[in-house]
Order: sequence, then C-alpha cells, then structure tokens
Amino acid sequence: MAKDIGIDLGTASVLVFVRGKGIVLNEPSVVALDKNTGKLLKVGEEAQAMLGRTPGNIIAIRPLREGVISDYDMTERMLREFIHKVAGVSVFKPRVIICVPSGITEVEERAVIDAGISAGARKVYLIEEPVAAAIGAGIDIAKPDGHMVVDIGGGTADIAVISLGGVVESASIKIAGDQLNEAVVKYMRRKHNLLVGERTAEEMKKQIGCVFPKDEEEVMDVKGRCLLTGLPKVVAVSSTEMMDAFEEPVERIMEAIHSVLERTPPELVADISTNGIVMTGGGSLVAGFDKLVTARTGIHTMIADDAISCVALGTGMSLETLGNMQEGTMNLSRRKQMS
Repeated sequence: MAKDIGIDLGTASVLVFVRGKGIVLNEPSVVALDKNTGKLLKVGEEAQAMLGRTPGNIIAIRPLREGVISDYDMTERMLREFIHKVAGVSVFKPRVIICVPSGITEVEERAVIDAGISAGARKVYLIEEPVAAAIGAGIDIAKPDGHMVVDIGGGTADIAVISLGGVVESASIKIAGDQLNEAVVKYMRRKHNLLVGERTAEEMKKQIGCVFPKDEEEVMDVKGRCLLTGLPKVVAVSSTEMMDAFEEPVERIMEAIHSVLERTPPELVADISTNGIVMTGGGSLVAGFDKLVTARTGIHTMIADDAISCVALGTGMSLETLGNMQEGTMNLSRRKQMS
C-alpha cells in the first residue's frame, strides 16, 4: 500500500514527510530545463547550483513565487520528481497533504490540488501553513486556548491566531525571506555601487544579517561587480548595515503582526500574552527577530525548535487525521468548506 505523504510546498524549498518515516526530502524549489527541447534536466539541489550560472540553452527557474504557483507546468513536473523520489514506483498512488499560505485564493488552491493530482497523488488535501507550523512546533491546537504563530518562509509571512483547532484571525503577506534578499541586493547597489546576486545576498543574510542590534558588530567581505567600472570588487559590510537594508520588509512584517493582534478577541490576546508568540520558518532565523517582536509587542516571543522543518512536521502529523479531512478543500480553516 502506498504511504501517505505530507508536502511543505515552499517558495524556497520543498520538504516531504512520509508517514512512518518522518522528513525524507528537503530540496530547493528549483527546476533546470533545456530551453530548446523542454526536457527536465535537474530538480532541487542540483538545479539550484545552476541558478545564475547557466549557458544559453539551459534555464534554472523557481516555479513558485510568493507562496503560490507561478509556473503550473514546472511545479507539476517538480512535484512528480519529488513524489517519485520518495514513493518510488508503486501500483498504489499515495494520498497527499499539501501545505499552502493562509491568504491563498480559490483559484490558487485549485492549481495546487490539480498539480498534486497530475504529479501522481490519489487524493490531495490542503492545510494552512500557520496551522501546520503550530502543530509542528508542538502546540496543542485543539484546546480552547489562544496561540499566535508567525511563520516566515521564502515567499510569504503567515501570521495566525489559532484556537480550538481553527484559525481565528490571520494575515498572509508576500514579504518574507526572498524580499529580505532583494532588499540586500538593492542596498548594495544604492550604498556601495556593487551588484551582487541572489545567492550572495542569501549568504549575507545568513552570516551577518540581523534585525535587532547585535552585542558585537560582525563584518563580512562581499564580492560583486562594481557598477562604475564593471570590474570585480570586494566590499566589507557590517551587521548594522544589514539592519538598515532589512528595515522596510521587516517593518511590513511587524505591521502585519500588529494588525492581527488588533483584530484578535481580548480573551485570546490574554492567552497569547501568557503563552507567548511562536516563530517558525527559515526567515525567523535572521538574528534578533524574536527580540524585535518581543520589544515591539511586549509579548515574549520564541523561535520554535527546528523552525525550518515545523511546517513539514505539522503537515506530516496531520496525516494521522486524514480520515476527518475533506478532500480538495482547505482544512482546519474558518472558511466555509466547499463541497
């Protein structure tokens, strides 16, 4: 019998959870194909290594943008490769739960379901990212107790207040890890006349990126192309400069957290101030994010253990309740279920 599979279909990476085995795959959401023949060359890690380095006939693309499918055909082919990789060749098709941002439209929802079915799933179920993140972070969402989850991924930041197994208030904004990288690229161009690629920006974010003043200043040498001479150049960049670079996107995320808190019923706000705010997703690992949220909201904020895998773990744990889920609709949501 085919094993049930949980997929965290992220803008930056895809994590696959197989029932009984745990997370078995964690690869970047990148596809490389031959432009002339349309042949799929590489998927995941190997395709990512090609980003920004391909000859004319090969293109490396990211088929998901801002948390949703931007290239349907490529997403389906990428999913098929990943499902095949973890499930192998089987007569039985697996049942699949796919995780999606909470602000997704019905059209985008449909696209995810269709891509899952075309990629080889027998049935597709959807679950909202903040709900999956809360389950993965070890929160018991079934209790009548308010919890706030801030999930900052690659393409979207999802903020939700969860109680009694459902989402009470939420916001999903298309500002997350990718936009932080873009902010770094823009800053380097504006401040240092230096052109750096997306991968360099990602490295800078991981090594010296911060959103709250660090105890000790960190400096990194960054290589890029000088916009004035067109020649390679090395610039020393400090962690304080990174804070300036991140200011605008981080401000937008903070505004979204505030607006969700403002709309939350007072009883649940009281619960949240007791329970604290939990942060998940790769974007939450930028140094000082938890401190910044604590300072701005006055509510103790912590980063979940294994923050990057929380959504995938929660999606995997939801496989246990597949019997209670409705196929092809958003589950555990405040929306009316579509029949």
